[in-house]
Amino acid sequence: MFSTLSRHLAAAAASAASSGASAQAVMTVTPAAASRIKDLMNKKRDDSIIGLRVGVGKKGCENMSYTMNYARDIGKLDEVVETEGVKVVVDPNALMYLIGTQMDYVDNDLASEFVFTNPNQKSSCGCGKSFSV
Repeated sequence: MFSTLSRHLAAAAASAASSGASAQAVMTVTPAAASRIKDLMNKKRDDSIIGLRVGVGKKGCENMSYTMNYARDIGKLDEVVETEGVKVVVDPNALMYLIGTQMDYVDNDLASEFVFTNPNQKSSCGCGKSFSV
């Protein structure tokens, strides 16, 4: 069901885009997050990296967590969000969980991390590393 629903959602998004309908990006990326992604990509110095891939995996006490890896390609059903010259490639299996999510980067005295504000999130674990929808 996880991948079937995602495929239907991705197909509907592709259909809306090809019909000329105005589609809102599945998620937003703040300037701080875009800047940090640029920094990470520049430090990696790998020309095959085109952006950051974001997904959702089954992990943690709430059974879901955000995943991030370097993106080296864009799949047929991937959703691409571009902000300030940075591509964030959203895994099609994560689309239904990430709709409306904001990706930010926070750097303060206590932590430096990407933070996801997800309107679909119903609960999260005590450490904040996993969530449920």
